[in-house]
Amino acid sequence: MRMVVSSSSAASHSSFSAAPIPAQDSDRGSPSKPRTIRFRLSSLCQNGQLQLARQLFDAIPHPTTVLWNTLIIGCICNDLPHEAISLYCRMRYTVKSDGPKCDAYTYSSVLKACTETRQLLIGKAVHCHVLRSDLHPSRIIWSSLLNMYSTCHWKSDSDLVERVFRVMRKRNVVSWNIMISWYAKMGRFMEAFRHMVMMMRTGVSPSVVSFVNVIPAVSGLRSIDIACALYGMLTKYGEDYSKNLYLVSSSIIMFAELGYPDYARKVFNNALEKNAHVWNAMIGGYVLNSYPNLALQLFSDVLETQCEGNIDEVTFVSALTAASDLRHFDVAQQVHAYLIKSSFISSVVILNALMSLYSKCNSIVDTQKVFSRMKRRDAVSWNTMICALVQNELEYEGLMLAYEMQKQGISVDDVTITALLSIASSLRNHKIGKQVHAYLIRHGFQFTGMESYLIYMYAKSGFVKVAEEIFKRTCRSNRDLATWNSMISGYTQNALFEEALHLFQQMLQENIFPNSITLASILPACSKLGWIELGKRLHCFSIRSLLDTNLYVSSALVDMYSKSGSINYAERVFTKATEKNSVTYTNMILGYGQHGLGDKALNLFHSMKETGIKPDAITFVAALSACSYAGLINEGLHLFQSMQAEHGITPSMEHYACVVDMLGRVGRLSEAYDIAGKVNREGDVLEIWGSLLSACKVHHNFELGKLVASKMLEIQVSERAIGYHVLLSNIHAEERNWEYVKSVRREMVDRGLTKEVGCSWIEVCGNVFSFVSRDGKHPRGAEIYEMLMNLSANLKDADYMPYLL
Repeated sequence: MRMVVSSSSAASHSSFSAAPIPAQDSDRGSPSKPRTIRFRLSSLCQNGQLQLARQLFDAIPHPTTVLWNTLIIGCICNDLPHEAISLYCRMRYTVKSDGPKCDAYTYSSVLKACTETRQLLIGKAVHCHVLRSDLHPSRIIWSSLLNMYSTCHWKSDSDLVERVFRVMRKRNVVSWNIMISWYAKMGRFMEAFRHMVMMMRTGVSPSVVSFVNVIPAVSGLRSIDIACALYGMLTKYGEDYSKNLYLVSSSIIMFAELGYPDYARKVFNNALEKNAHVWNAMIGGYVLNSYPNLALQLFSDVLETQCEGNIDEVTFVSALTAASDLRHFDVAQQVHAYLIKSSFISSVVILNALMSLYSKCNSIVDTQKVFSRMKRRDAVSWNTMICALVQNELEYEGLMLAYEMQKQGISVDDVTITALLSIASSLRNHKIGKQVHAYLIRHGFQFTGMESYLIYMYAKSGFVKVAEEIFKRTCRSNRDLATWNSMISGYTQNALFEEALHLFQQMLQENIFPNSITLASILPACSKLGWIELGKRLHCFSIRSLLDTNLYVSSALVDMYSKSGSINYAERVFTKATEKNSVTYTNMILGYGQHGLGDKALNLFHSMKETGIKPDAITFVAALSACSYAGLINEGLHLFQSMQAEHGITPSMEHYACVVDMLGRVGRLSEAYDIAGKVNREGDVLEIWGSLLSACKVHHNFELGKLVASKMLEIQVSERAIGYHVLLSNIHAEERNWEYVKSVRREMVDRGLTKEVGCSWIEVCGNVFSFVSRDGKHPRGAEIYEMLMNLSANLKDADYMPYLL
């Protein structure tokens, strides 16, 4: 410190020569050389002592242009670009007072400061200063201007970059690289590649940076031919290019993004030296192309190298992502153990990826352990834990954690909002959804897909009108496919099938191309309305669009065909499906059961074990229903008993209802009554007693039916109980107990209960017609009733007696 002060004092003399400092040469016997002010100023800036450099500079009465440039560059190198701009303004003021003039290095340095601070207006002003000066712009100034405009460009000023490049008389590789990089960032990939070719044609040899800049553009062009040509060009320039690790990793990423991981692996294998970037590029390429097994194998290989320079945070994140795709819990534990032994266990990024992995493996306990032991947490940590709770159906816990997140002062982002809307949708709680919606409005939140999440939440909660309002307020130009899908799915979930089909047709008229989610949402409407022809057309569309193998589409097609009576079509779709899950199997089992193919349903159920797909609670409902339809009582009872013992699934009301219905169909009413009586839990008990009441009517056991009816009357009446009141009335009518019939009917009237009129559909020439009993609204109703009378007469003449169950 004292030596610097003495130097400042010496600099105040008119000679401006610094006190001699011993030379640090290898030859100590040589005489010492005096150090200049510029040398001292530069040394202070290089050592980060900018304040002392300013003191030294301020002590100079008339600093030269070189000294100004030294301090300006020093500010930029010490991450103080705003200070550099201020110094430039101060220098400009002294120029007006016959001070030192700005040179090419001055303008280049201040343009660099404008680039780092994104100060486009100041950069334009400096450009004007260059044009007004008598200085002939050199390549360094033109390159700095080009870099400034390309970095600070706005959409309206993007033409400035090209104009500056066009007026350059002499262009070096730096200016070409800037243009190539700018075109790639702007998404103008063909322009970037074209400028690479133009540069080479003008005789300018590309540098390593040239290839690094153009490779993302080639990835964007989605052309493997251009990618191979570029890589071939790279190898022709020699080992300085082909062995450069930045180019190796960039080439691997390019081929991986184009969907050619085998080409990427060849580049990887040809690299004699590898660093973490090269390993990460190849592992990430395998993950990107859905080869998680190969990614994990390569991760194992890099660990065996035992070279710390080959592994970093990205390596572990890529490996954890691959394990997440495979849902490998064992791999998760092994990687976790390795992290504990290494120094990476404190990395927040890696711990976030580890939590995501445990969550996808349905190990919420391990996820919570990792989260609770984290010393530092960022917004991603909280969001990952909240999403994990939501995915494991712990919505209330996720809601409380979001509240705790806000208490900790962590800013809520779009991922948090999405998770909260998912919670509201899962719970069908519109109050939570409205609060989140109000938060969005108050804080001016806007993110991609926000409208679709809101529409889905309100529709799932039963507020279809609110969902429609949000959909209508969304500008047509801003409606993406996710918004249309959410509204169509909302209509389908609320049994508004005609509205769903109408919206689907409107979407097609506006040239919105459907995807797998669209088809999976609209296919249930086809089966509900009996419009199988539209379902077949959608099936053809899915085949042409290569969507028929999609898991959700194939599951929806199986469900649609089986519910429309085309079990053979459903079976074909199921057989050809390349990917299946429990939903696909459940739909097929249910279809077999509804068509009386109980043996096929049971065989398919047992085959799930061979494929490694575990049946869930809904799969058991489908299998038990199939046994009930086919009269396979012993098989059904055995299946029911194996739920808890072999599969660890606790029977729910739906399962008990299936067993009661199964026993009731074959007349084992006392057993069914005993099982129904053992179910004392709250829930859909009404369904169980209602199924038994229906069986009592079929088997004419009116005494037990009255006892079951008394049990049902003890349960709170709901809309679903209307049909059971009608059934009880019919039981009394068959006994010709008209007083009880009147009593039941009078009770329904007093309580305001009216049975919903049954409705049927028929498709004729591509049009769907709906009708109810004794319907007279159809324009050709007279002809229809005349035809029915003729058919009825023909049936009587043929002595046909309908079979009624």
